[in-house]
Amino acid sequence: MRVMGIDCGTEITGFGVVESDDESRNPRLICRAFGGIRLPKQKTMPQRLKQVFDELNTVLEEWRPDVVAVEEVFYSVNAKSALKLGQVRGVALLTIAQMGLPLAEYAPLKIKSSVVGYGLAGKEQVQFMVARLLGLDAPPEPPDAADALAIAICHIHTAQTLAMQETRG
Repeated sequence: MRVMGIDCGTEITGFGVVESDDESRNPRLICRAFGGIRLPKQKTMPQRLKQVFDELNTVLEEWRPDVVAVEEVFYSVNAKSALKLGQVRGVALLTIAQMGLPLAEYAPLKIKSSVVGYGLAGKEQVQFMVARLLGLDAPPEPPDAADALAIAICHIHTAQTLAMQETRG
């Protein structure tokens, strides 16, 4: 299974592609790609949204994931920030839908619990565990890419757990 995780942000939207290798003797996670779409502040919001759309399209076409996982809506105290983030997230969801890919959404608490084992883990803990789980030499940069990889890992773990439950039931 190949999963692309997307961590929507108004300054950087992170992405990460993870595969589960269930065929080998010891099932493992393989990092295929990660990065961040940096959105320059000098660009207008419509220009930034188009950039997210274009770059996500490119990454999705290159890696052709089986499923895309995204963090659920995060409620912010600042309404203006939440609105901007919602616009970026909307463009990401549109891009995924336009390509006809299945979508999975996870709450931040679930993602952190799945990767770190603690729902209130900090960014550094997430980066460290993502690097460990994927066998990377260093934590992924930018941190938004680590978050995107964590979202993909969360989906793989969830799918594996559901598959095990189905075979038992």
